[in-house]
Amino acid sequence: MSVVRFTDVLDAAWLAALRAGADVPPLRPRVPLFAGVARIGSVEPDFLSKISLQPSSDMRGQLSKVERLDSVSWHLDGDVTLGLNAVAAAMQQVGLGGAWRNEQLAVHNEQGHRVGTIERAAVRPLGITTAAVHMVGFAPDGRVWLQQRAMSKANDPGMWDTLMGGMVSAADTLQTALARETWEEAGLRLDALEAITHGGRITTRRPSTDGRGAGYVVEHIDWYHCVVPVDMEPVNQDGEVAQFGLWEPREVLARMPQEHFTTEAALILAAALGY
Repeated sequence: MSVVRFTDVLDAAWLAALRAGADVPPLRPRVPLFAGVARIGSVEPDFLSKISLQPSSDMRGQLSKVERLDSVSWHLDGDVTLGLNAVAAAMQQVGLGGAWRNEQLAVHNEQGHRVGTIERAAVRPLGITTAAVHMVGFAPDGRVWLQQRAMSKANDPGMWDTLMGGMVSAADTLQTALARETWEEAGLRLDALEAITHGGRITTRRPSTDGRGAGYVVEHIDWYHCVVPVDMEPVNQDGEVAQFGLWEPREVLARMPQEHFTTEAALILAAALGY
C-alpha cells in the first residue's frame, strides 16, 4: 500500500518535541559499566555500592569500583552471564530491580557483539541496551489496527499502542520475536498477513523509574508494517491487551498530541504514516 502524508493533521512542532523527548540525557551523572574489557552499560556512581554487601558468593571478587583522578567505572570480571545474573539477584533482594520475569536478554558490547545475557528486571538500572520489535497493521482500506494496553501493564497501562510490540529475548532473532509477539498479543500468524515489510529502526534514550529512579533506557526498536486481510481481526492471547481498535489515519494523527499513545507507538506510527 502507498503511504499518504497528512501534512494538515500532525503538528510539526509537536512531532519535533516528541522525537526530542525520546532522546534525553540521564537526570544524573552515570559512569561506565564494564564486563571484562567490554563496556556494556552505565550506572549512577554509587548505585552498585548498595548491593556490595549482599551475601552472594558469585559476586565476591567479581564486581569492583575503579576510581581514578578523572574517572569512575564499575567492572565485572569472570563469566559475564553468571556475574550479571548474580548482580540482578542482589538488586532484587534490596528492591532495586524491576518486575522479575525469568527472561534473559542479550548483552552486547559497544561494537554490537553479544557477550552474555541478563535477567530482564535488571537492564534499566544498569543502562544495558535492549532490543524490541513492533508491527504496524493496516487494513486493506488503509485504516490502522491499534491495541490498547491492559491496565495491568507495568508500563504505560491503558495507553494506545501499535498492533504489536515486544522485547527481543536472548533466545530470539528479530523474526522469531516478531512471530511470537504477533501471536501472543494479536492472535495473528505472520504467514496469514500480507506485505510484511521492515519499516525502519528507532532508538530511544531516556531516564527510567526502575532502580528507584536510577534507570536509563537505551533501546533499539525495529518496526515492521503489514496488511491484515479483511476477514481477520486481532484477538489477544496473553491478557496484556484491553482491546483493539481500527482507526482512520487522520484520527490516529489527531489524537497523538493528546497523549493517548505510548512514546514508541507515536514515533513509529508517525513514520508509518509518512512523517
